[in-house]
Amino acid sequence: MKRRTFLQTTTLLGAGLSATAKTAVSEPLIIATWKNEKATIAGWNKLMETGKALDGVEAGARIPEADPNDTSVGYGGYPDRDGHVTLDACIMDHLGNAGSVTFLEGIMHPISVARAVMEKTPHVMLSGAGALKFALDQGFKVENLLTESSKKAWEEWKKESKYEPVINIERHDTIGLLGIGKAGEIAGACTTSGLAFKMHGRVGDSPIIGGAVFCDDEVGGACATGLGEFVMKTLGSFLIVELMRQGKSPQQACEEAVMRIVKRYKYKEFQIGYLAINKKGEHGAYAIQKGFNYTITKNGKTQVLESASYM
Repeated sequence: MKRRTFLQTTTLLGAGLSATAKTAVSEPLIIATWKNEKATIAGWNKLMETGKALDGVEAGARIPEADPNDTSVGYGGYPDRDGHVTLDACIMDHLGNAGSVTFLEGIMHPISVARAVMEKTPHVMLSGAGALKFALDQGFKVENLLTESSKKAWEEWKKESKYEPVINIERHDTIGLLGIGKAGEIAGACTTSGLAFKMHGRVGDSPIIGGAVFCDDEVGGACATGLGEFVMKTLGSFLIVELMRQGKSPQQACEEAVMRIVKRYKYKEFQIGYLAINKKGEHGAYAIQKGFNYTITKNGKTQVLESASYM
């Protein structure tokens, strides 16, 4: 074979292999913070129905939002110190589009309102009365989200009115979700009723793009749970995705994001947990304190796994 012919052949072969590598598609999956089997299964089923990661993470988030026994997300969530259940949520697709709502009251599914903000407005975030008006205009209904049990817990708390976030409360907290769709695209979502008995008007990381959730379809996605002020101060999910862009694995990136907090703040007093996935379908998880777990549904099988931790 002549040298020119050999070079042309190997160049074309290399290009073909490169194209194959770029078009390789990861298996679909839904992963979520904490022990949320019902959420990941619902998300998986929706993903299998439509093929889309965005549909999967939204469907998964709607499960705890409507669960009256979940005291940290949506209906049944503990109120703020004034007795109001206020909700925050965000969602992000593989194209970089995002929507969020903050300080929203009386709407069962803030994650779906956040998606409507993303798809039907030129904005990313709506808050308070404006978010509520938009939700009503979109056909959402106002409902009472303060259950009797949460009301009783609030009334008991008022006897001392001592604000003290509890680490790993009920081995649960904000739910963050990540998904890989049938085409290999990545999406993420987060929803919460926030810290129990917080100051009226407090908003954490859950509606913050780059804080609670960040996705870049060239790289991967990340989500967070725990005391949101420290996720906000370090933009944890954005940081994790950028670390993966630089070549770190999802596990290494989650660990580095936790260390950014540990090196600067009094970390023994609170919990932060991170989840991440990359385009290969690999995932990682890491937390400050022991006790953080997460749920993954893939190939129709669901597992609850324990995260490694700094402490």
